[in-house]
Amino acid sequence: MHVVSFVYGEPLTLKPLAVRIPEEIEKEILEAVERMKLDKATVVRTLLEMGIEEWRKQTALELLRNGKVTFAKAAEMAKLSLWELADLVKQRNVEWVRYTPEEIAKELKEATVAEAK
Repeated sequence: MHVVSFVYGEPLTLKPLAVRIPEEIEKEILEAVERMKLDKATVVRTLLEMGIEEWRKQTALELLRNGKVTFAKAAEMAKLSLWELADLVKQRNVEWVRYTPEEIAKELKEATVAEAK
């Protein structure tokens, strides 16, 4: 059975997913149901989407930190704009630029020479 839902005006095909969860997670879900005043399925979908969104961000930041992807690719992976990723990198104190002091001095010198022309 497939259910069609509309999110932001766009139709989404919803597919069933059966999963076993620990009792503690079920309690958390039921608490969220009460707080959000929504049905259980909607709450679970919302929490799952939030988790996937955070997973994308963490994965992109890890790959960026390890020099495996460019800044632009990390933004694409995280489904963020470049500015949003820059904010996230700053918030989470991610070091991703790896220049030695000598490379920084060389870049600065070259930029100064280019600017003087």
